[in-house]
Formats: sequence, C-alpha cells, structure tokens
Amino acid sequence: MKFLVFALALALHIAPACAADEGSAAITAMGEINGVALACQQMAIASRARNAITSTAPKTRGNGELFEESTNASFLDFGKNKKACPDTAALVNRLTDAEKRLSAAFPKQ
Repeated sequence: MKFLVFALALALHIAPACAADEGSAAITAMGEINGVALACQQMAIASRARNAITSTAPKTRGNGELFEESTNASFLDFGKNKKACPDTAALVNRLTDAEKRLSAAFPKQ
C-alpha cells in the first residue's frame, strides 16, 4: 500500500515537470523562429509567433523571459554567423510545427 501511495505521489509530481519541460521547449522554439523572422525582416511571421505565445502560453514572467531570451539569442546568432535567410515557406512550416507543439504543451482549459 505504501508503495502505491509513493508511486502515485511520484507520478503526480513528475507529470507537471514533464509538461513544464515540453512547454519550455515549445516556447524556446517559438523564440528561435521569432529571432530568425526578425533578422530576416519577416514581420508577419514574427507577429504570428508573438501572437501564438501571448494567446497560448500562460502569461508568466518566466515564460516571457524564456521567449525573449531565445528570440535575442537566435537574432544575435543569426547575424554573428552571417546565416542566410530561410525560404519564407520553410520558416512558415517551422512556425506551424512550433505552434502545434505549443498548443499541445498548453491545451486550452
């Protein structure tokens, strides 16, 4: 009986951590795409990424900082390494995939 209680407590403790990891990864991916979109002057894609974050992810300081940090890192890395801008369709596809991950990590309640 004690083992069952322990297993249940462990499962309940791990589930939010896994969800947080998935959410953080999804927010980071959105920030990376946002940074590339800004570097490549794809303002419609940047706007869509920002809107996806604000309408899907919980509005917390941590989530906002994670999005901003990943956006800044991606933007700076893009310029520092003189990367070529991806095809618009490819960037839109990446954004669509990231939006799906974000929605899965933060389902509407």
